[in-house]
Amino acid sequence: MKDGLDRADNGGVTEDLHDLGVLIDSSCPLVLAETREERRCLETIRETARHRDLPVWTWSSTRGLQRDGGAAQYNTEELGQALQTIASLEQPAVYVLADAHHHYADPGQARLLKETVEAIADRSTIVVTAPEHEVPAGLEAIASVWRQKPPNGAELQSLVLRTIDDLKGRGYRVQLDAVGVERMARALRGLPVARAERLVRKETVTDGSLDDADVARLRAARAALFADDGVLELVDPDGPSLGELAGIDELSDWLRLRGKVLADPVEGLPAPRGVLLTGVPGCGKSAVAKALADTWELPLVLLDPGALFDKWVGGSEARLRQALDAAEAMSPAVLWIDEVEKGFAGSNDQDGGVGRRVFGTFLRWLQDRPDGVFVIATANDVTSLPPEFFRKGRVDEVFFLDLPDTTARQAILEVHLRRRGHNPEGYPLEQLAEGTAGFSGSELEAAVVAGMYRALEGPGTLTPRLLADELARTVPLAASRAEDIHDLRQWARGRTRSAASLSPVA
Repeated sequence: MKDGLDRADNGGVTEDLHDLGVLIDSSCPLVLAETREERRCLETIRETARHRDLPVWTWSSTRGLQRDGGAAQYNTEELGQALQTIASLEQPAVYVLADAHHHYADPGQARLLKETVEAIADRSTIVVTAPEHEVPAGLEAIASVWRQKPPNGAELQSLVLRTIDDLKGRGYRVQLDAVGVERMARALRGLPVARAERLVRKETVTDGSLDDADVARLRAARAALFADDGVLELVDPDGPSLGELAGIDELSDWLRLRGKVLADPVEGLPAPRGVLLTGVPGCGKSAVAKALADTWELPLVLLDPGALFDKWVGGSEARLRQALDAAEAMSPAVLWIDEVEKGFAGSNDQDGGVGRRVFGTFLRWLQDRPDGVFVIATANDVTSLPPEFFRKGRVDEVFFLDLPDTTARQAILEVHLRRRGHNPEGYPLEQLAEGTAGFSGSELEAAVVAGMYRALEGPGTLTPRLLADELARTVPLAASRAEDIHDLRQWARGRTRSAASLSPVA
């Protein structure tokens, strides 16, 4: 790589320019570029080529083969004709073929592509752009897949500034200082450039102005776009704070220390990467994810592993890569993978190997992901997860959340009463806690809510008697599924750390 050349206007080395530059500098003759932003991808290719004094030629089936700044070559609309022309050109160059992957199925076209790549291998690079790629048979040894990353914070901030200048020129009122511009750029993270720009313009046109109030609306619009995809969801981390969650003192301390490093990195100390939470259902795994994002003041992004699987070949892996790219683009962020076993437990060949490939893609990302995305994976049936999931470096630690003890149950009842407008001092919490051995936190919360509903037809407010009655009616999971919980605890012994104490699960 040419030192100092691949630098963006903001002074930082962009990953896309660096990665593509490495491929060109290493004489890779065929690059399969995966992108859903063709225009932005072409800008990156042109910038990379410019730093190397290489001309760029583009081809599409509608325009034919054309050098930037020049006229289209005669009679090159067919891919075969374009490839023959490329093979005949002696000057080193970068050739960008749009959607040529549609021609791989034709043996004649695939063969011609291979021969063309071999003919130019010592001087030029062919880049094929498409949303997804499968390496053509016979080209595995010389083709490299390059996936364009979503725009980073600097790119989005530059986009916001350019859009603001244009909107001002068109007479719209813009009231954003430097901090507001940065907040707006963060609100757009994870979105393609074109879509981000459209959202900013839409918010401006809606009320004729652009100001700090639009930042929240942009976040909501981004969350809606993620929800439309069905894989990622931006979650509002409402609920108890991390300090209000009872019975997880050891886990809280562990997370608190890592939050310090995340906010203020320590030289020589790696950034925290993630944690796997398992345990008895209803004991606060999801609540920890929400409370952590709220405490660290980071966006909470939920990945639904069950929504990954697509009926089309290669679709599931592509959906996962897009979701992980978007999560990276939103960093620093907390990525919450709820009930991870639903998506990755069945990584076998009964589905044609799709589950195994998706799981492999996820494991590689867990191992190699950049700093800034803290993963919280939760699992109820952790025994069904493959053992390679637990390797250090993919997650930092595995914690077991057990049923709360008497002190923790009293604290949980107090939190849920207080959060719903009731003074805990008016209830015999110590007595109620002693009488609810085996209850999970969610079962205690459900009893408080059910008692409040019953109060609507009686005294109008939750009385100690109504709460006691609801608790007495509840059949806890510890009783209805005693064998399952026993087996889960047996598995956790010696394999996990207790969320409640300093020792492993005993």
